[in-house]
Amino acid sequence: MASVTIIGGHGKVALRASRLLADAGHAVTSWVRNPDHAGDVEETGAIAVVRDAEHMSSDQMAEALAGAEVVVWSAGAGGGSPERTRAVDHEAAVRSMDPAATLADPLYVMVSYFGSKPDHGVPQDNPFFAYAEAKAAADEHLRSTDLRWVVLGPSTLRDEAGTGRIEVGDELDSGEVTRDDVAAVVAHVVEHPELAGRTIRFNNGETPVAEALPRLT
Repeated sequence: MASVTIIGGHGKVALRASRLLADAGHAVTSWVRNPDHAGDVEETGAIAVVRDAEHMSSDQMAEALAGAEVVVWSAGAGGGSPERTRAVDHEAAVRSMDPAATLADPLYVMVSYFGSKPDHGVPQDNPFFAYAEAKAAADEHLRSTDLRWVVLGPSTLRDEAGTGRIEVGDELDSGEVTRDDVAAVVAHVVEHPELAGRTIRFNNGETPVAEALPRLT
């Protein structure tokens, strides 16, 4: 079992993933910015620690990540100002990567979104532009590191009960996927580090998660 640190632990996907991982026997530590959210995290079986990734230095990140075998980035500004979006979704994410690379061969899992790429195509006057730019830059930086990395690109998120079934592939058009199923993909990737070095874009589909992802290896 792995020692897993989730950054952005109170997010809807992160809470679901931490429960799956803790239930599977992993030691899960989840960072939350708001101390009032610690109880929700601990109900999943994870250990909650108060960490504000937006304002942490690289040295502080390194100290906080010590001992982690897997790092899951699931933090985000949540539609704030372009400046804060850049500060959290790009700059803070990048600040977590170099310290992670000093750990003992960790796996770094980036929870991104389906359309994240340098040529994302979002017009500059679109309110989503700042997020698209920030995520693309963070994902590209991660790919340039020496880390074992996986970038997850789920399509439009929904809150319905998970199906346990997805479709995967760069040739897909973006569709929809439940947060339950995104969490299931996160948990599967944590347990299958041989998937490192891949960007996995996915929708809900017809293939069980445990069968769809091994096909990528």
